[in-house]
Amino acid sequence: MSRAKYTTEDQSIYSIPTWSAVDEVKAVAGGGFELQHRVVKEAGYPTIRTVQDYEKVIKDYLAKHPTDENGNKNIGLSLNADDWHMYISVTNPATFVTGGSDDGEYFINQQTHEAIYHFRRPEEKEYFRWLNHMNAEGLLDKESFVQKYDQYKAKVASGRVLGLIDQDWDFNDGQQALKTAGKFDQTYGHYPVTMSEQYKETSFWPTGFMGGYGISISSKAKDPVRIIKFLDYLASDEGQVLNNWGIEGKHYVVENGKRVVPKEVQDRINNDNTAFTKESGLGFYWNIMVHYGDGVKDPTGNYYTKNSPEMITQGYSDAEKETLAAYKATTWKDLFPKEDEFNVKAYGAAWNIQIPGEDEVSILGNKMKDITWKRIPEAILAKPEDFDKIWDAYQNDLIKAGVEKMEKGYTKYVQDRVKLWSADEGK
Repeated sequence: MSRAKYTTEDQSIYSIPTWSAVDEVKAVAGGGFELQHRVVKEAGYPTIRTVQDYEKVIKDYLAKHPTDENGNKNIGLSLNADDWHMYISVTNPATFVTGGSDDGEYFINQQTHEAIYHFRRPEEKEYFRWLNHMNAEGLLDKESFVQKYDQYKAKVASGRVLGLIDQDWDFNDGQQALKTAGKFDQTYGHYPVTMSEQYKETSFWPTGFMGGYGISISSKAKDPVRIIKFLDYLASDEGQVLNNWGIEGKHYVVENGKRVVPKEVQDRINNDNTAFTKESGLGFYWNIMVHYGDGVKDPTGNYYTKNSPEMITQGYSDAEKETLAAYKATTWKDLFPKEDEFNVKAYGAAWNIQIPGEDEVSILGNKMKDITWKRIPEAILAKPEDFDKIWDAYQNDLIKAGVEKMEKGYTKYVQDRVKLWSADEGK
């Protein structure tokens, strides 16, 4: 409850946090760098640990298979840079591959809780230099910075894109189309790629329960009591099982005290999930309900969510299982550094800190975004010999626009949150 408080100055609770799950131990690795199963299979399932490993398997496969069976060009790596997707597919990965955690547009010092705009880190410059190199080598999709989201998903659905740097929820529509077409070897596995082996991939860096985003009731609501009763039902065991598992006898059955998804239902989830979700409504209320996370069991001994290791593998195709077996893994998480390799962050996640739009930090942040979204594509698409010049100009642009002032302001927000949360949690 202490993490639901608004600020150190105003400790009222204005929203019920629903973005973060209670007691969650994440089981799904949906990010990292993605490669089609056929690509790693042809390469002999090599270690995919660094950007050089990732680049090599793409380059080797393209050399042997420049086109698909219809004569259309295969694409080495495609990025999704359409509007806010730029964060997910282009800019955030620069932090993850250089040992930083998911803190939005900032890199937070874990000892001092000082924030810097993460693009100012020299380590990240080298990541964008690598993307520049991928472009110069002809391995990066030339349309990465002009294609719309629908075009990106259509390319994924075509099966021609060998590699992605994205989150599965962002490209899943395209991947579902491949599954529906039976092209399972052209779907994707997830790999903990970093710039070098000195870094750990940070997908599973724990945040603890987070405040911030949640649900509020308007002061003009006609029946706030009824709304509270609805939210209370969603938070109940019955409400959570209904949202995660569906209706007993229709979406799951109970056998020997264990919830089991019938094969015909699981097949639809695996191969036609977009349509199935719309028809069933499963999971639709997740983001407005207080909920337990993955790995938590209800009073019957069953997991609240389906994201237990045994349930996750039921959603894997034979091609996916074959790839995992080659890497001596059961789930994709097995390939990634685990939670206990990191210290829980005292502030949760910096992107989750709510900053008023009229605040100077927000205003400066929009200026930095405009500069970054112009300069990063320019640097990636430039001739390699021009990269440093463009990068230096980018850094000067940030300084002139007030990035240091923004960092100082954001640092205060992070440090204030640490004080707010630690004050109660230390009692």
